[in-house]
Amino acid sequence: MKFQGVLFFPVTPFAADGSLDEERLAQHIDSGVAAGAGGVFVACGTGEFHALTPDEIERATQVAVETTAGRVPVLAAAGGPPPIARDHAVRVGRAGADGILLLPPYLVTAPQRGLVRYVEEVTATTDLPVIFYQRGAARLTETTAAEIAALPRVVGLKDGVGDIERMHRIVRAVRAVPGAEDFQFFNGLPTAEMTAPAYRGIGVDLYSSAVFAFAPEIALAFHRALAEGDEAMVGTLLDGFYGPLVELRDEVPGYAVALVKAGVTLRGLDVGGVRAPLLDPAPEHVALLAKLIDHGLEAVRA
Repeated sequence: MKFQGVLFFPVTPFAADGSLDEERLAQHIDSGVAAGAGGVFVACGTGEFHALTPDEIERATQVAVETTAGRVPVLAAAGGPPPIARDHAVRVGRAGADGILLLPPYLVTAPQRGLVRYVEEVTATTDLPVIFYQRGAARLTETTAAEIAALPRVVGLKDGVGDIERMHRIVRAVRAVPGAEDFQFFNGLPTAEMTAPAYRGIGVDLYSSAVFAFAPEIALAFHRALAEGDEAMVGTLLDGFYGPLVELRDEVPGYAVALVKAGVTLRGLDVGGVRAPLLDPAPEHVALLAKLIDHGLEAVRA
């Protein structure tokens, strides 16, 4: 399972009564795949994994699998306490996913050996390939990362920490593991385009794009410019769109998700609001987001 291009992390639409809106989820995913997504990661961070029931995660995965119809790989999240994470893994496998993004247990500070044990226990319940998400308290040393990379079914590591020096050491250590030549690394920071040039410098070209969910034209133009060495376009989008977007995102905790959902609605597909404990963006912030989107679209269409 090799990825290329922009990785699509769809939001999870909710109906007026708060339930999973499967029809709009299908529309959202179909439009993203048609726009050129290199893979679909459903019910993950941008998809409010933290607020979904196991049944909703399974059903969202089924919708993604049915909608993509084999056009691109579909991965879904598993995570949390080990018994719950194992249940997630079984459910998304039953739903037909091509792989799993394994989120770490939250609010638990574990020793390095404990993190390896966590991955071992979850991966033992599935035959699917697994990408481990380093974030929060789950910060790996290069030795631990190499040990996890050597486990059966672990095929990738997504970094949500942002420590470039640590990540560089991890990349070099994993590359030295026999049989890890095809192991894949992902930049998983919020608004990953802001750090994509730095990650490319240590050999990490893949990244998750939240912007792709609501402005695929901008996300694809940035990705293309970065790959082609078009520094002028990269700089234009970083300074005129992504930088201001990060400033807006940092106004309120949780805006990394809430602003994305608002952006999808602004672009014509009403996906509802976010679930607690997140809050929907204030009207003035939605207005700023709309202006940013227009500015970004003007830049890539010029």
